[in-house]
Amino acid sequence: MSYSSDVARLREVLSEFQNKSEGKIALAFSHQIEDTIALDLAIKAGIDREKFEVFTLDTKKLFAESLAYQAEVSRFFDIEIKPYSTSDSAILELENELGEWGIRESVEKRKKCCAVRKIKPLKLALSGKVAWISGIRIAQSITRSDTQLVETDKNFALTKINPLFDWEDKKMWDYAKSRNLPINTLYERGFSSIGCSICTRAIKEGEDIRAGRWWWENPDHKECGLHQR
Repeated sequence: MSYSSDVARLREVLSEFQNKSEGKIALAFSHQIEDTIALDLAIKAGIDREKFEVFTLDTKKLFAESLAYQAEVSRFFDIEIKPYSTSDSAILELENELGEWGIRESVEKRKKCCAVRKIKPLKLALSGKVAWISGIRIAQSITRSDTQLVETDKNFALTKINPLFDWEDKKMWDYAKSRNLPINTLYERGFSSIGCSICTRAIKEGEDIRAGRWWWENPDHKECGLHQR
């Protein structure tokens, strides 16, 4: 399969920002194959590395396998993946309030955890950026069914680029194999969507690909707040 059209459409979008703005474009790396593919596509599309930052959100609850994968991807592409995190004091305050498993008592408590561990550092990561690239796809969940290639993210007041928005699972894995991209070893253990260790489990046969995320909640609520429009 040729992926030239995917590279071409991303190149066209990126050129609009790189030619008109001095600000940086950011790519959010969440330790999943989608973001590794998005990074590979961005590099193939000729993104200006001087105007490009790859970042990750260090929630202090990441899997050891994800941290190892982050280092592997950094070496593979010879690129820095800059971590952003909330202050230790804010994390301690959250843990004192919710405890280890308070996030399962209500959607509101779980979202508060996400707000502290993910949304706050995301705001820092996106500050001053002109656009951000994500790996979200329509096929991931019902909450992402209206995802587009280019969107305006009102929460963070910048453009969001989703180069894999219309990719199905098969295309994604075929691409990763064809490019010999590194893959998080958690996939081998049955994980299909990867997040924090306290909120993510492997899925069972026949389950939805995001069934392992916040599995105690209604599927309509399964977002952390990073990708709200």
